[in-house]
Amino acid sequence: MHVPDGFIDTRTALATGTLAAVGLGVALADVRRALPPRRVPLIGLAAAFVFAAQMLNFPVAGGTSGHLIGAVLAAVLLGPGAAVVVMSAVLILQCFMFADGGVTALGANIFNMAIVAPGIGWAAYRLICRTAGETLRSRLFATAFAAWVSTVSAAIACAGELALSGTASWGVVFPAMAGVHMLIGLGEAAITALVVAWVARLRPDLVAVAGGAEARAGYRSLVVWGLLVSVGLALFVGPFACGWPDGLEKVAGALGFESRAAEKPVLAAPLPGYAVPGIGSTALSTIIAGGVGTLVAFGLAFLLARSLAPGGSPRARRPA
Repeated sequence: MHVPDGFIDTRTALATGTLAAVGLGVALADVRRALPPRRVPLIGLAAAFVFAAQMLNFPVAGGTSGHLIGAVLAAVLLGPGAAVVVMSAVLILQCFMFADGGVTALGANIFNMAIVAPGIGWAAYRLICRTAGETLRSRLFATAFAAWVSTVSAAIACAGELALSGTASWGVVFPAMAGVHMLIGLGEAAITALVVAWVARLRPDLVAVAGGAEARAGYRSLVVWGLLVSVGLALFVGPFACGWPDGLEKVAGALGFESRAAEKPVLAAPLPGYAVPGIGSTALSTIIAGGVGTLVAFGLAFLLARSLAPGGSPRARRPA
């Protein structure tokens, strides 16, 4: 769902960029105020996992593929403010290092996948938890539904931007984007719920009732194993990802506006298309690019979170 250069006009790019900046500013303030210092490495881990998972396109139907967004996963485990920071760091890295998503459309991509997706997904998650109870089963159901909602919501926001830009009419692009992402959202829901269930077995405090006490134990082992899993996904699964067009690419082809995408990125990226220039083997090129990107995503988000985390007691309040 990464919007490339050329799909949206200047007015829409500026509007979404402004909204994205405001949303990210609010999230940064929330993280600065509420993130317990011992959870800082988890911000890096979430970014690394989301980056690696987004490389793994899965087949959906009709020659279309989808990939995990990861916004609800980050929100459920770390809180909505941290999720916005994680998703923004990943999207910025993808844009400038891999030319995945246009530079002029970066604000739109952050608004869709880092503001709308975690915001609406978190609201759906908390509503279901309050209604159905705070048992693990209820939280896993709420996680799956919220993940599906987040995917569809981000797709609808993207459709609105395309319509405002005159790229496609609302009456055509809305059902096309919403329809295909309702299917992609099922994969998002299943993957997110499975990961949250796995984390709940290892560290139940991460999916505890909102407002619960911060765990005394650190997260070093979880971060180490999680980073190994993330790097492993990028190295050993990434080269076998489905090569079919994703939801936005499929809709662009079907509605005839794929030619509006810029032929060349506004800024040259060092690893365009998740490939290393000069390496003839596609698989090896993808492996190197994926491994480097996963580690850079971890480092970027970790350093950002570390600079924001409260310097006081690790008993700082956990995100509600």
